Parts: sequence; structure tokens; C-alpha cells
Amino acid sequence: MGDFSLLAAYKQEFIDGFLTTLSASLLALVLSLCVGTIIACLRLSQVQLLEWIGTAYVEFFRNTPLVIQVFFFAMGLPSLGWNISEFTAGAIGLSIYTGAFIAEALRAGIQSVPRGQMEASRSSGMTYIQSMRYVILPQAFKIVIPPLGNQCVNLVKNSSVLAIIAGGDLLYAADTVSSQTFQINLTYLFVAALYLVITLPLSFGVNQLERRLARQS
Repeated sequence: MGDFSLLAAYKQEFIDGFLTTLSASLLALVLSLCVGTIIACLRLSQVQLLEWIGTAYVEFFRNTPLVIQVFFFAMGLPSLGWNISEFTAGAIGLSIYTGAFIAEALRAGIQSVPRGQMEASRSSGMTYIQSMRYVILPQAFKIVIPPLGNQCVNLVKNSSVLAIIAGGDLLYAADTVSSQTFQINLTYLFVAALYLVITLPLSFGVNQLERRLARQS
């Protein structure tokens, strides 16, 4: 059995790590939803150049390792004269990476909306952007709530990449405490439980939202 009193002595490290992970996840979640929505619209654009840009984005960021992308933002951008903090670099990397997966989920949702919806909105005088914003996307989001929820949970888990470049997150706290207390198993099990404190309510909220929308439809 591990000594929980040793972990209690490092409670501030765990609290700081929890808050850092939570803040990075929330920031990346908002940004990735914005990025994913834009890229999904580009993928379905009738302008071939925009469609190519959206496709290239998805294929590149979805098929390259997250850690390499985050290292580029943390170390590559400063070498180009754009100085950002490691935390910001990690959040941007998470956003762009997750945005590619959200874009594909949204694309499937948009394609599930009957084509007549777009045609009717366009014939009523709406532009393509207005049709997407007011007619298509609200329906598409309802359809893809489960896969979007999965991507949100994955984003929280992927935030552990911050331990490599920025530190201060839950995984970094686990590395620090375990190296000082030698309570390796207990420390990482405790940190895993802290991740569950974030992901389980998120999963529960997504399930409840899905059921509520299903009753309304």
C-alpha cells in the first residue's frame, strides 16, 4: 500500500496541475470547435481551392503525431520571431490537432442534413455562410454530439503533452511527485483519478445533452 500522507504533502502541485490541465483543455476545446467548424465548411465548399485547403489541413494534422505539432509551435515559431509561451503553444497545438478530427465529424453531420435544406435557404435569399450558420450547422451539431463528445474527452487526455514542453499539468505533477517520493504506482493512479474527475462529468454531460435533444426531436 502507498503512503497517502506523502501525496497530501504535495497537494499544491496536484491542485496546480489540475487547474492547468483544466484551463488548457477548455481553451483548446473552444478553439478546436471554431477551427473544426471552419475546416468542415471548407471541405464542403463548392470552390475547389477551398476544398483542397480543407482536405490538406485534415490529412496533414490528423496523420502526424500531436507531439511533433506541439514541438513545432513551442520551438519552431519562436525561431521564426513569433514568441509565445509554452502553455499557449500547447493549447494551439491541441486545438489544431483536435480541430482536424472535429472537422471530419462535422463534415459527416453536415452531409447527413437533407440537401434540400441548403437549397431552400439559398432560394430564400441567404448566402452560403448564412445558410450554414442558421440552417445547416445547428442541425449538424445535433447529429454529431456523440463523436464530438469523444473528441472532447480525447482532448483532455491529450493535454498531457503539456508535460513535455510546458510543465505544470497533471502529468508533470505526477512526474515531479513520483521522482521525489518514489510512490510511483500510487502517484500515477491518483493522477489518473484526477483525469477522471474531468472526463467523467464531460462524458455524462454529453450523454445527457444527446438524450435531451433526442426527446425534443
